[in-house]
Amino acid sequence: MLSPAILRRQIEAALASRIPSALTPAPRMIRPVAATGVPEIDVLLEGGLPLGAITEMTGPECSGRTSVALSFLAQMTQAAKVCAWVDISNTLQPESAAAAGVDLARLLWVRCGVQKMPAATQPARNGFVLPEKYLVPPPVKKGLHGGGFGSHPRNEAKGLSNAVSSLLRPEAIAPRCAEPQPRVRREKEAFEPNSQQLGKTQSRRPVAAAKPWSRIEQALRVTDLLLQAGGFSAIVLDMASIAPEYASRVPLATWFRYRAAAERTQASILLLTQHPCAKSSGELLLQFEPGSARGDETTVFTGIAYRLEVMRRRFTQNNVVPLRKPPQSVSAANWRSQTTWAGPRSDLG
Repeated sequence: MLSPAILRRQIEAALASRIPSALTPAPRMIRPVAATGVPEIDVLLEGGLPLGAITEMTGPECSGRTSVALSFLAQMTQAAKVCAWVDISNTLQPESAAAAGVDLARLLWVRCGVQKMPAATQPARNGFVLPEKYLVPPPVKKGLHGGGFGSHPRNEAKGLSNAVSSLLRPEAIAPRCAEPQPRVRREKEAFEPNSQQLGKTQSRRPVAAAKPWSRIEQALRVTDLLLQAGGFSAIVLDMASIAPEYASRVPLATWFRYRAAAERTQASILLLTQHPCAKSSGELLLQFEPGSARGDETTVFTGIAYRLEVMRRRFTQNNVVPLRKPPQSVSAANWRSQTTWAGPRSDLG
């Protein structure tokens, strides 16, 4: 009588052309991970955040999303790897990133929606002022008052009333009876058609409500370019300050394309949002809860206590499929941050 092992090999050999590994379950894919720098999170995630995948970090303000992202970039840049931070709302502070241990020489900071003005009229923010050679040159002034050769001053005086009116506010300009007043036309509210209901009905969404979408579209294009160029070990797409109704408008095909590009380049994509929007394209979903102040001292603020929970995880490090239901594992982690002035303390009896 043949043993079960021999029968199993014979059945799999007979069905190899139609059903590979008919009686052997396919091994699960094991993803390489990178440490976040927070020991409690690394223990919960069995090593850290996955490489070559999309990790969503969702939660309200002051929940620790940015701190964990900066800690992860600090670990990557200290290992001589290049990272990128796509900042939609221009909220990243380089001082905080450097204090968290991020090597700014290996970090590409992309600021979306920032319009630079001449240095004489714009105060420097974060020590960054665009040079004059990158600005549009001012128009050439003609005439005697402009410093060049021009027509007679009598001809220039004809446009004086228009020049003075342009300097005043529209509501402060008094109408003149001798001049015909132009009719001011109100711009009609335009609506963009819905691609799903094209030909049937139109979406009654005004274009004015889509102003933040320009920054989101710019950030998505930049992320596409970074993934296509390669060479970046981690890319942070910061959409934490964008309202959920705008972040959820990103097509699912975009996240699927990012997922395929991340697997090809082995780049970690960190998506910071208030609510999850990557759906099945994200491998790991971390839900952050609002932080609470620590009560170690009655009169001194010593830090913040954070908590996160793993809401979705596509792949695990365990490669064995048990026949029985495994015991419930821990899916949450708690960690604390400490202020600089608190410092290490010792209990004196």
